[in-house]
Amino acid sequence: MKAIKIFVTLVVLAIIGFVYYYLTLPAINIHSPGFWWFILVALLVATIIIGLVSFIDKEGKVKKTGRRVLFTFVLGVTGIMFIIFIGGGILSSPVVNAKKYQQLLTITNRDYTQDIKEISYKDIPILDKDSAILLGSRKMGSIAEYVSQFEVASNYTQINYMGTPVRVSPLKYGSFFKWLTNRSEGIPAYIRIDMTTQNVELVNLEKGIKYSESERFGRNIYRYLRFNYPTYVFDTINFEIGDDGTPYWICPVKKYSIGLFGGQTIGRAVVVNAITGELTDYAIEDVPTWIDKVFSAELLIDLYDYSGTLIHGYWNSVFGQKDALQTTDGYNYIAMEDDVWVYTGVTSVGADESNVGFVLMNQRTSETRLYSISGAEEYSAMASAEGQVQHLGYQATFPLLLNIGGEPTYFIALKDAAGLVKMYAMVNIEKYQIVAIGDTVNACEKTYLELMKSNGISVADTSSLPKVTGSITKIVDSVVDGNTHYYILLNNSSEIFDVFVNDFIEIIKYNVGDKITLSYSAGTDSNTVLGIE
Repeated sequence: MKAIKIFVTLVVLAIIGFVYYYLTLPAINIHSPGFWWFILVALLVATIIIGLVSFIDKEGKVKKTGRRVLFTFVLGVTGIMFIIFIGGGILSSPVVNAKKYQQLLTITNRDYTQDIKEISYKDIPILDKDSAILLGSRKMGSIAEYVSQFEVASNYTQINYMGTPVRVSPLKYGSFFKWLTNRSEGIPAYIRIDMTTQNVELVNLEKGIKYSESERFGRNIYRYLRFNYPTYVFDTINFEIGDDGTPYWICPVKKYSIGLFGGQTIGRAVVVNAITGELTDYAIEDVPTWIDKVFSAELLIDLYDYSGTLIHGYWNSVFGQKDALQTTDGYNYIAMEDDVWVYTGVTSVGADESNVGFVLMNQRTSETRLYSISGAEEYSAMASAEGQVQHLGYQATFPLLLNIGGEPTYFIALKDAAGLVKMYAMVNIEKYQIVAIGDTVNACEKTYLELMKSNGISVADTSSLPKVTGSITKIVDSVVDGNTHYYILLNNSSEIFDVFVNDFIEIIKYNVGDKITLSYSAGTDSNTVLGIE
């Protein structure tokens, strides 16, 4: 009889333990808080069940001695776990390890003009994540064959795809029953949004995505990872696509270097083919260059803040705050050197309204570059831009940092109440009262260059701009927002050149067949003409 009780008890414990593990998926790793909770819960449940089975007499009453043993054991286990948590937390914290935290990130000082070149507007992401989500949802709603069964997931990872900044997100099953009817074929497509042109594309797959966040049971991406890598502590996973369009899950593995729970960085990355489930485990230094996001923006910002605020120890970061720097409240992404970099400003801990510089942090390698440029803090620049269109009620997105005419410049998209980008603003970082607004990026740049010249700021003249000479094959006039533009095609170029008549009235003298030389700024749909010879 006693042996049966023990056997039944062990079976019940095993079932409860498996169900708990299957649902919560803790890493079997002493650095994972979830692992300690799993042990704690398991011990408490085991103690209660074994105690009830072992210490109940024939009349169904708990023996007094058994009760004391049970309570003593429960309190002892709870106390030990509590001490481990509190002690491990304190010994892993910046309070005790300020110097180690301050050195988690290697930061190099760089020259802004050398690294941030003037780039084509074909490379500037003008959409933020919220706008991408809105466009993706609208696209999905227009596709009848999918909208009844699938929804767009909320990933929208920003990556470089074939040299273009895009956001990508898989579809997901609309419900449990829709998963049942579609799971054999998998998820048939993903959304890809060009962040420069706002073009939204539903990419259909020959074979469906079988491993995703919306899968159930063994094909759920989190459960699939846990059962293949039971000791890995994973950070937020990211959806990306390879150069051939194949969907993957990029799964960063946390690395702890300070005490039990502290000093978190990324040490490895597991890459999962979302269609086949093929797994590849990379050390962080071996991650392929086509992968863009291993370090999350939040983690990189935390690491920089440790470096900036703990420069003279923990207590200085709280009280004196001498030389303490921190990132501003917000960030954006820049595509550079075939990688995605997190951009954010750097300001003093005193929380004034100016920046002392900014940082770029590589999401694949964690390389961090500091640029010492004083000027307006991002939210001050956003307020300046919104002030120019206050009658329209547009809201500014968090800025991108660009090099316009050799000047560090905030580039800001302005959105209406529906979340759609309507206008653009450029704000000079050092003199944020210089604000240019335009309906197009090219028009905004032209106004901005003129404003800088009128304020005594030396900018590149048209001789440094790209030029093209050819014979006019087509010339068409059009009125845009009350202003006349001439659109020109040349015999030796497939590009469209946009001439603003108010600036170049002489364009009305030209006809088809005339030879012309144009200086221009490259755009997405057309090139803005900034000089005519």
